[in-house]
Amino acid sequence: MEILGLSLLGLLIFFFLFVWALAGIKIVRPYQKGLVERFGKFQRILDSGLHFIVPVVDKLTKVDMRENVVDVPPQEVITKDTVVVTVDAVGYYEATDPVKLVYNVANFYIAATKLAQTNLRNVIGEMQLDESLTSREKINAALRQILDDATDTWGVRVVRVELQRIEPPVDVTEAMHRQMKAERDRRAIILVAEGDKQAAVTRAEGEKQSAILEAEGQARAIKEVADAEKYQLVAVAEGEARAIINVFGAIHEGDPTNDLIAVRYLESLVAIANGRASKVFLPMEVSGIMSSIGGIAELFTGTSIADTLELGDDEGTDASGTGTGVG
Repeated sequence: MEILGLSLLGLLIFFFLFVWALAGIKIVRPYQKGLVERFGKFQRILDSGLHFIVPVVDKLTKVDMRENVVDVPPQEVITKDTVVVTVDAVGYYEATDPVKLVYNVANFYIAATKLAQTNLRNVIGEMQLDESLTSREKINAALRQILDDATDTWGVRVVRVELQRIEPPVDVTEAMHRQMKAERDRRAIILVAEGDKQAAVTRAEGEKQSAILEAEGQARAIKEVADAEKYQLVAVAEGEARAIINVFGAIHEGDPTNDLIAVRYLESLVAIANGRASKVFLPMEVSGIMSSIGGIAELFTGTSIADTLELGDDEGTDASGTGTGVG
């Protein structure tokens, strides 16, 4: 019996030691830090991994080192121009010193929330309504700096602060909507007027350019026509001049007699008499030519001058100071 009693006691002691040793095995995750206290006094910091502490004697507190979120609940804030707006925000922080985070602040979440609410009222209270609605980045930066400085003794770094919403009262919102609509209408009218102005200027410029081009085209056409007519007149004059030169050259080279000239003159008189005019005026030198014609007529077996000219049944000679008329 004594042996059995000793065995049971040994088993109990072994079981107690096993449970005691098992209670002293602690695992710290990669995103955690472990704070070990011995008899209520801070002992050391444990990194991630498997660790053994003395049960009952040592106490392990794990601190999350990841980035966490603090949600700032909505609150009413009065702006500098005495307009009440509803504001809420959200903050992101991460622990930098686990010892300060555990021993310098009792409840970091509540403390950070109240601190953010207070400073949010201070920051927005120094701004006009319009400025607060359009200066989110400025408010975020100012609030983050204030919270980061205040939480430095808590072993926490404020990463960023973001405003979720800024809501003015309903009547102010409606007035802002009317103001924005009026501003948009004004801009639309200005844009339409500018467009009409530009269109009118463009049309005027187009008409001006068209008139200039048309005038230049007409001037160029007139110049081309004038050059063509000039060239034609010059060419015709040169042709006639050459023809006259050739004719007179041929005449001088042929050395014509007076009889030949008289015959050619009679042929010209026939052509003149065949015209539609009722009177024909002959030059004063016709008397001299007629004497030559008389001499020529004797060569043709007694043919009279009248038969040769075939001037008709009625003949007459009108002696005047300028010539003879045949009607």
